[in-house]
Amino acid sequence: MINVFAILTIVKFRIREFVTEYHYSILGPLISNLLFVIIFSTIDRFYSLSVGDISFIEFLIPGLIVMIVAQESFDNPSASIINSKQIGSFDDFLLAPLSRFEIFIAYVLSQIFIGLLLAIINVIILSYFITFNYFSIFSFFYYLTLVIIFFSSIGSVVGFLSYRWDTQSTVSNFFISPINFMSGTFFSINSLPDNLKIILLYNPYYYIITYFRDSFYVRSEIQYYNNFIVFLFIFIIFIISGYIFYRGYNVIK
Repeated sequence: MINVFAILTIVKFRIREFVTEYHYSILGPLISNLLFVIIFSTIDRFYSLSVGDISFIEFLIPGLIVMIVAQESFDNPSASIINSKQIGSFDDFLLAPLSRFEIFIAYVLSQIFIGLLLAIINVIILSYFITFNYFSIFSFFYYLTLVIIFFSSIGSVVGFLSYRWDTQSTVSNFFISPINFMSGTFFSINSLPDNLKIILLYNPYYYIITYFRDSFYVRSEIQYYNNFIVFLFIFIIFIISGYIFYRGYNVIK
């Protein structure tokens, strides 16, 4: 029997923590995105860059939103768990009448709310720089939720198995950041040589960014096969992460 009350308690705690530390959790990512947009919009006006039928800045902003949500979805749960383990409060979770898998569910659920709120704030602010030809609310929330589940699952596992900030920083710098930068956030696949396109064509995260970007500008048909592969990939990562939590290997020293 799932302890819904305990899960909701952890979710409310993490949301309150997110709102309390707004200068780090909200203002920091927002300012980072604004700096990207200001710099690239200046370059865009000078060189008149374009990607297909849209300007480069219109191409860029959806990718920036996904990138910042993905980064925060990894950082928040991993940092929260590592900090809890260092000060000893994570032991309270382990001693409470709830399973480790329920702890994992609570962290993922809370991060979905946090990530969507962060994305909405960024869309509201960054909409000053672009004009939406078309906006699909369903695609917007669906693909963002997939991104959040993927990166929060990885972040939760990293925090769950780590004791030092070095491990979290290493995964962030050598895995999370390269995935974000090399999955079509700043460039179109058409700008790559043919022998390098395979890097994106077999990268599920690339399709999430592409379909999320389409939700702003293009009324396109749903690619059922690609979406199924992406969903299956995210689901497998989620299950593996949940299993690691369930087994509880090497959680505390």
